Amino acid sequence: QVQLVESGGRLVQAGTSLRLACVASGSTFSTLAMGWFRRTPGKEREFVAAVSRSGVTTAYGKSVKGRATISRDNARNTVFLQMNSLKSEDTAVYSCAASSSQYFAGTDLQGYDYWGQGTQVTVSS
Repeated sequence: QVQLVESGGRLVQAGTSLRLACVASGSTFSTLAMGWFRRTPGKEREFVAAVSRSGVTTAYGKSVKGRATISRDNARNTVFLQMNSLKSEDTAVYSCAASSSQYFAGTDLQGYDYWGQGTQVTVSS
């Protein structure tokens, strides 16, 4: 069983940057592809970014492409999401997810086996 704990969410001003972190435990981190998703009330969960097990392959959602960078540190069992030029529409609960599949889950929400509780990001304009 994989446990995921996110951190870094907070209230920020529009136009600023934020870095979220997600620490994984309970499995060999380097065998997991990782993703970030976000959700706002009344909306479906939205794909934000994903990174492959090695860190070589990444994918980004359209709404954050060019403003977000996903990275991982396998030695620290941690995946990061750097968000720049934040907008009010980035306000959401951000959750990380882990995939044990041999195939890169990428944008496929169904491809993730484990989910964290989420961290709230609020962007004020």
